[in-house]
Amino acid sequence: MKRDDALFNWLQIQVVADARPDDQSAQETAAFFLQMLQEDHALGELAYRLESGWYVLTAKQDGTEPLERKYPAEMVESLLVAIENEPKFNS
Repeated sequence: MKRDDALFNWLQIQVVADARPDDQSAQETAAFFLQMLQEDHALGELAYRLESGWYVLTAKQDGTEPLERKYPAEMVESLLVAIENEPKFNS
């Protein structure tokens, strides 16, 4: 998987996992994407913050400048909204 795709996927599912700490599937999926980013793309220290309607994702890669990507909050949160609007995931 391309690095930018993996970064977005990790961010989107990590937002879900943070909002739903008891959702084991979300926790496992976030861990999967984190492992992929660490092993396949040599990224570490992944973090995100919400800033003026944008999610700012940061990561570090050995020997390079810190990586930063910005994504619209609505796009990142779309998975969380879809999950929370699905009754079978909220019983």
